[in-house]
Amino acid sequence: MHDVPVEARARRGAAGLLAGLIGLAVLAGPAAAQTTLRMANWLPPSHPLVADVMKPYAERVAEATDGRVTIQILDAPLGPPPAHYDFAVNGVADITYGVHGYTPGRFKTTVLAEVPFLGDSAEAISVGYWNAYEQMLAEAGEQDDVKVLAVFTHGPGQIFTRGRDLSSLAGVEGAKMRVGGGIASDVATALGAVPVQSPSSKAYELLSGGVADGILFPFESVTFFNLQGILDQGLEVPGGLYNTSFFVVMNKGKWEALSDEDKAAIDSVSGEALARLAGQAWDAADAEGREAMQGEIALATATDAQLEEISRKLAPVVEAKLAEAAGAGIDAEAGLALLRAEIEKAAAGR
Repeated sequence: MHDVPVEARARRGAAGLLAGLIGLAVLAGPAAAQTTLRMANWLPPSHPLVADVMKPYAERVAEATDGRVTIQILDAPLGPPPAHYDFAVNGVADITYGVHGYTPGRFKTTVLAEVPFLGDSAEAISVGYWNAYEQMLAEAGEQDDVKVLAVFTHGPGQIFTRGRDLSSLAGVEGAKMRVGGGIASDVATALGAVPVQSPSSKAYELLSGGVADGILFPFESVTFFNLQGILDQGLEVPGGLYNTSFFVVMNKGKWEALSDEDKAAIDSVSGEALARLAGQAWDAADAEGREAMQGEIALATATDAQLEEISRKLAPVVEAKLAEAAGAGIDAEAGLALLRAEIEKAAAGR
């Protein structure tokens, strides 16, 4: 074997090194193109909204984009729940979720999804809500400072009390009822109760300490916050006394920086698909909550006479919400009619 000249060996070595570097760059290309979106989170990992909505949604985004876009759900809160919408606006987080009503007066059209008697299924209400939002409510421009990934509601809110007879609405009158604010406070007041506003995390403390006599909550929340051992009666109102409007939104700059392919992929698992996922999760959690309170909370369904009385007392609340929504520049009556029609379509599977 003949020796290779030193210079030739050096040239070959340099060429090999260059080829290796090019190969590494090619291999690193896809990794460099990946995008990780940070999702702000203010609920514990076990909460249905995290475990059964946000985590599966993150998995769907990764699958739809073939792994090019992933969502990292943060372990610790970046701030209080009312701050989360602005976290998305200002880029503190890339994606956030939260409750529109946590910033009273800011989102006027969203109150239409919170009025009484919209339905018994969070899935139907949420899908109908998203479709009504797309068709009409978005025109108000209230959320134009973000990319709206979905809007939805939790399950219908009901009445639960301790030491109060709910066979008639007289059992509600004068009762101190824990509420989270917003329309739940208006509903409690209209029914003759005294609203006690506090975070849901304080519900056990308020009820066990006698500060509150009852609570307005969906079925899921009663058992999630371990209230079934404190409360002893519940009144289920067909159609629900109220709902809570939620958002999932994304920073606009982060959205615009994505490729058209990835935008389309994310859209395919957002919007109605995400609203349906959230609604199904709430319905499942409500069913589990109802089952868990068996034998501990005596649950009655509102009679026709009670429903008539509740409807009469809550009529001014609905009128006030319509006026509030109209303040955003939309035809609120038409908006509510559209919402009801879309909920009916969703409930019928159309």
